[in-house]
Amino acid sequence: MEKAIEVKGLKKAFKGKEVLKGVDLEVKRGEIFALLGSNGAGKTTMVRILATLLKLDGGHAAVNGFDVASKPEQVRHAISLTGQFAAVDEVLTGRENLIMIAKLRHLAQPRQVADDLLKRFGLTDAADRKPSTYSGGMRRRLDIALSLVGKPKIIFLDEPTTGLDPEARIEVWKIVKELADGGTTVFLTTQYLEEAEQLADRIAILHEGRIIAGGTLAELKKRFPQAKVEYVEKQPTLEEIFLAIIGKKEAI
Repeated sequence: MEKAIEVKGLKKAFKGKEVLKGVDLEVKRGEIFALLGSNGAGKTTMVRILATLLKLDGGHAAVNGFDVASKPEQVRHAISLTGQFAAVDEVLTGRENLIMIAKLRHLAQPRQVADDLLKRFGLTDAADRKPSTYSGGMRRRLDIALSLVGKPKIIFLDEPTTGLDPEARIEVWKIVKELADGGTTVFLTTQYLEEAEQLADRIAILHEGRIIAGGTLAELKKRFPQAKVEYVEKQPTLEEIFLAIIGKKEAI
């Protein structure tokens, strides 16, 4: 499968302290790739380099076939980035936010683009309200909708569910799966193990500036001794209990 992202020997330091210490990774086109790591592991630094917001200090990185250092404009045309906090204009309404981005991307019929995305993300009823009146989940949905204006081939989601309640987090998970089902390559950073387990086709673990493990969930499980089999009564998970209480039949 064609590579959407290729990184070799990537290095980055701040004030003499190495944050990325020679990172190698590949992301296949159309997959959900999760970069898993604790706070300070270098996940956001990696995303900012791949999105051409930071310059690398060493190594090589290519996104959609273009070198991030020598061809940043071509990279930017192919990607979109959603950071840890919703980057929406608080003065404009939800619809006006989307229309503004569509105009900045020089798209035809920006109002239609906005209306289509509002419908897709379940925000039509709130379209003419300001984001300051939205819930956390609604703000995050609008933020991701803004990232999809222009149909980017690759989307970076940097810890997209940080600070969200369980129901809003599940909403975002559904959106991410829909993006991948539609052919979008998703590069997801997270510190939530469950999030990576639920969403990712492949996972890489970034620790102290290095990739220390990578592969599918099944491949990662093979690195550990086989679990002892015990027959016990299956108890519902907290997620199953939560969804039952709020009236939703099942998790994604």
